[in-house]
Amino acid sequence: MGRAGEHPRAAVGGLTVTVLLDADGVRGWMAGMAKAVDRERDRLTELDAAIGDGDHGISLQRGFTAVEAALSAASAGTPGAVLMLAGRTLVSSVGGASGPLYGSALRAMGKALADSGGADAEQVVAGLAAARDAIAALGGARGGDKTMLDAWIPAVDGFDSAVAAGEALQAAALAAAAAAEGGAEATVPLEARKGRASYLGPRSVGHLDPGAASTVLLFRALADAVQVTGG
Repeated sequence: MGRAGEHPRAAVGGLTVTVLLDADGVRGWMAGMAKAVDRERDRLTELDAAIGDGDHGISLQRGFTAVEAALSAASAGTPGAVLMLAGRTLVSSVGGASGPLYGSALRAMGKALADSGGADAEQVVAGLAAARDAIAALGGARGGDKTMLDAWIPAVDGFDSAVAAGEALQAAALAAAAAAEGGAEATVPLEARKGRASYLGPRSVGHLDPGAASTVLLFRALADAVQVTGG
């Protein structure tokens, strides 16, 4: 492991290589999210039926299926371009809140990565922070409001802390996924203050927020997708 402030690297086969998220890695990330949503669609929908519109899983499945189709038909060659296309596709194919929120997040991350051919851990965490901020700006929510931000905030913090400790991208992504899961579970005792769930007031207590649950899937898919590329 490196010291805090060093460029995160990893040892592979006796060689030390920089860990990067490239365009293929982002494609893998989106494909992994699509598979996760397919698998968890009914659970996400049940969570949303308890405190929302009951369409979260169905909407995300439609959106990420459209993302896979769009990415398959495109030749976007940088991580930022792939993320921008995925974000635009979600906004255009998913109604309600989930499409604009996830779409805005991915577009913000894509803009943050700009034209980089491969994003290192520091660039990825900056992109994830931009995505988090885009969600907050669009939804007007804060941590503790029982929204997807309650998983995004600790995930980005966990990623950032791992990078600051000198961890490579793969380890940082695993830390972020674990932090997202903890943040999602912490929404259960909260009373919703934003979104459809806020209409229920105290009756929203005791339920896991569906947006936080799907955010866990997104960060798990990221952890699975990161690759080590050498140089």
